Amino acid sequence: MNEIVSALYRQEGRRVFSTLVRLLGSFDAAEEALHDAFVAAAEQWPTQGVPAHPVAWLISAGRFKAIDRMRRDRRFVAWDEAAEQAAAVADEAPGWEQLTEQAQAIEDDRLRLVFTCCHPSLSQEARIALTLREVCGLTTEAIAGAFLVGTPTLAQRIVRAKAKIAAARIPYEVPGPAERPARLASVLRVVYLVFNEGHAAHAEALADEAIRLARLLHQLLPEPEVTGLLALQLLHNARRAARRTATGDLVPLDEQDRTLWDREAITEGAALVDAALRQHGFGAYTLQAAIAALHGEAARAADTDWPQIIGLYDVLLRVEPSPVIALNRAVAVAMRDGPEAGLALIEPLLPALAGYHAAPAAAADLCRRAGRLHDAQAHYRAAVALARQEPERRVLLRRLAEVGG
Repeated sequence: MNEIVSALYRQEGRRVFSTLVRLLGSFDAAEEALHDAFVAAAEQWPTQGVPAHPVAWLISAGRFKAIDRMRRDRRFVAWDEAAEQAAAVADEAPGWEQLTEQAQAIEDDRLRLVFTCCHPSLSQEARIALTLREVCGLTTEAIAGAFLVGTPTLAQRIVRAKAKIAAARIPYEVPGPAERPARLASVLRVVYLVFNEGHAAHAEALADEAIRLARLLHQLLPEPEVTGLLALQLLHNARRAARRTATGDLVPLDEQDRTLWDREAITEGAALVDAALRQHGFGAYTLQAAIAALHGEAARAADTDWPQIIGLYDVLLRVEPSPVIALNRAVAVAMRDGPEAGLALIEPLLPALAGYHAAPAAAADLCRRAGRLHDAQAHYRAAVALARQEPERRVLLRRLAEVGG
């Protein structure tokens, strides 16, 4: 029986937690209530049987335990009579069975939780940490490891973020039309950064969590940029199996075995791109996804439609001017017009991209292709010094050795 409870925790724990946050108005109270509810299930279900509506039972039990604890601690905040009666029900009470279309209500709670964790008044680091902890259910230790910070540091970020939510009375809600653009942009940025971290570090669980979040957002809020972000993640993730060798070394895009690419994910991602492009209001995520779709749909590296990719980068630069996007466009120009054409665009960008290892790495690669081996050595050394991940360093060091460094 406890195996059933454990399986239900893995499948429905986040949903129960999200609803308890809304009902109790506190992350900490909801965490305690979630724990209490599953402990109660493990104790009662073996003798009483699994209830017909186990999620409703857990929500009810967790809320009842929370109210009981607040009473004992003499910190009870008055609940309206109907809510307290609902909380006291341990099983299939009509109030829970008719919980405003229970399944949709729980999904809406999860979306409210995402928007609360990603409120723009919180720092970017706090948004990411809080989202991974409270929405994705990752442990504090796992999040700290993914972002290369100490567990106490990460824990403090989460504590400060929760305190700010409480002190600023940040509402637990999906914002209305007037506030939605700024709030949604914050949510999408966090999901994008979480995916990028997982993708770059080959942390598959982290990338998968970001895709799960993007799917949730797309199901409940199918706006163009939500669609575009989901497409972008699917298309990049489709290359996962080909991105590394058996020893963990990175494989450049043009050298990857494309038979290993996930064609089903590419097909889904490309269809999402088409859908987003047909809607008014698409932006940078959709344009990046369109570029990724062109890469994904090319059977061979030589078949890549570089002119169309450059055209998309031109539009993307107008939508979101950025030296990183300019760098990517320069690489595409090099693939179409030759390495010297790309270098003429990259070299002026290097001062603005100090600290970003991909910039000197791209310059080094083009210098190598152009036969400028001395320049290639200097750029490879700079890239090695900046690379955060060991697999990236190994590839760069191998390239450095190939040009005589």
